Formats: sequence, structure tokens, C-alpha cells
Amino acid sequence: MTSRVVILGAGFGGLEFSTMLSEAVGGEVDVTLIDKSDAFVFGYSKLDVMFGRTTPQAVRLEYRDIAKPGVRVLRETITAIDPDARRVTTDAGVHDADVLVIALGADYDMDATPGLAEGGNEFYSVAGAERLARIIPTFSEGHAIVGVCGAPFKCPPAPTECALLLDDELRARGVRDACRISFVIPFGTPVPPSPETSAALMAELAERDIAFVPGRRVSSIDPERSVAALDDGTELAFDLFLGVPKHRAPDVVIASGMTEEGYVPVDSATLRTRFPGVYAVGDVATAGVPKAGVFAEGAARVVAKHLIAELRGGERPGPYDGRGSCYIEFGRGRVGRVDIDFLSGPTRTGSFNAPSAALVAEKELFGSSRRARWFGT
Repeated sequence: MTSRVVILGAGFGGLEFSTMLSEAVGGEVDVTLIDKSDAFVFGYSKLDVMFGRTTPQAVRLEYRDIAKPGVRVLRETITAIDPDARRVTTDAGVHDADVLVIALGADYDMDATPGLAEGGNEFYSVAGAERLARIIPTFSEGHAIVGVCGAPFKCPPAPTECALLLDDELRARGVRDACRISFVIPFGTPVPPSPETSAALMAELAERDIAFVPGRRVSSIDPERSVAALDDGTELAFDLFLGVPKHRAPDVVIASGMTEEGYVPVDSATLRTRFPGVYAVGDVATAGVPKAGVFAEGAARVVAKHLIAELRGGERPGPYDGRGSCYIEFGRGRVGRVDIDFLSGPTRTGSFNAPSAALVAEKELFGSSRRARWFGT
């Protein structure tokens, strides 16, 4: 009988999983949600911070505000995971579980790209976005590069969004003619699962005279020369570098022995790992879907439904379908959407919804509905 559920990581996956269990079996199961941070931030809010649309404080959702029956939220740093014993050690103690859910996301490996920490600016962390909010207003001439240092990475459309929003920023200040923007990405197109979405984004890049450099990865940065080296040996001089660092599973997950090639392999249908009673959802896992919050949320729902059915004796849910929608900033106050289906059919598919005012409102609702559901605000 499942009585102790421990969830590692309070992102999209951990928050949705704990909420579902609380709603369905809150009085019957002891749920412990552990995260080293004190607040949650939606990924898309980092671009808002970076381009001065909002402040870091305004986008923080404090974990202390979570009050759900049967759920304890602990701010602790995980120091060891024993998947065989389903035992988690933190800087504050030990937690044993009947069911263990790994939802720790992906960390940024700055050392994987020599010179990035010294000569580049990453914009994927809140701290990085906050730092760039001070730097970008000082950039008024020269060459800006938006560069991806490795794949896979979180929120595949985000680097394209960054390039378009930078163009907006420079035009608003009247300095765009004095600046060049290049966008370097390892993929052949901005959003490979959806040719229609990619075509719309590439048309937008071309219209704004943003140089698109596909199929290339930034392999190193030379801070002294202000040069980015690509994986084909090409060098690009820059005056401002905005980077997406290489991703990998957190060190504590790698040290647990659960990973293969940097991530935790799972059964895509159930999110089960090879360890009994241990699941992995979201960016930390290889489930055959993009690394984006909406997919972590969907995967968490499947695991929660399995556990609820086990407790209630009900019908087991179907397999994880790998469906999700991502909102895309096209700049100039416009938002589009791509709907992707990775697992339910014989091939992955992606359909494009052109930018519209309705989608601006829909993106707002996406955030507000989850704030209300997870934090009660």
C-alpha cells in the first residue's frame, strides 16, 4: 500500500503531481515535496525580466504559500538519492519513500562551453536574466549573438523569441540600424517538430534582418577577443553574447546511478524508471518529448493517475501521449502557439496557430490558472 510519496523538485511536474494527489487522496497519503529553492518562476517570465517587462520579485511564487491537504513542502538541498532503497538524503535529514518521483529538471553545464562563464551571458536562469536586464539597455551598436551551446535544451522556441525581442528592444531605442543580430542553433529549423511554425519564425527573422545560422552549436567563447567559435570551426566576433548553456541532469541525479548519457531513461508510456517504485518526469528524463514545462506537467498527471488508481482500485489511465502546447513570442506584442503530439500517433506532429490577440490572452490564462491551482493566488 502506497503511504509515503516523496517528490524531488517543485517545478511544473512536482507542483502538478502534488496537487493531484492532494485533491484525490490528500488524507490518505503522506506527500513530501522537496526543493532547494524558495520560489517557483515560470520559464517564460525570464524573458520578461530580461527585457524589462517585469521584475524578478514580481514573477516569484513563494513555496511557503502552498497549503494543500496531505502535502509537506520542504526547502532542503538533496545530497544523495538511493533509487534501490527509495531513500533521499538532504542537508536536513533522510526521507524514505514508497514511491519516489524525480522531477529535478535539468541543470546548466557552464563548464561544457569554455569561456561561456567569463565571456558570455546566459539568459536561461533568473539570475542570468536579471543581469542582462542591466546589460541590454547599454548595448547600442555592434554585433549581438543569440547562441545555443548544446541540445537538447529547455523550451526550444525560447532562443528564437530572445532574438525577436532583442530586435524589438533595439528598435524601440532607435539603435537597430547600428546593430546586427545573429541567431545560432544546432537544429536545422527553429522548431523541428512543426515545419509550419519554423517557417513562420524564419520569415520573421528574415523580415527583421536577423541572420539565422542553423545546424551549428557554439562550442567556445574567447572572452579576450570577444569571439564565439562554432562547432565547424567558424568564428563570429560579437559585442553582446546571449547564450543558452548546455543542459544535463543535476549532479546528484547522475551520482545516483540512474542516468544514461546525462538523463534518466524512462518508459515513455508510464514514466517508470528501471527501479521499482521510482518515476522520473520532466526535463530530467528521456521520455521522447521536448524539455518544456507543459510536457513535465502532462507526464506528472499520468504518474499521479496511476497512483490514485492504485489507491482507489479504479481503472488505470492510458499511456502518456506526449501532447503539449507552447506559446511563442513573435515580438511586437504578438503571441503564437504550436501544438505538438509526440507519442500518441505513429509519427510526431506539430500544428501552428498564427500570432493573435486571443493567444496573448490565452498565454496569460495559462500562467494565471496554474498560479491559482498550485499556489492559490
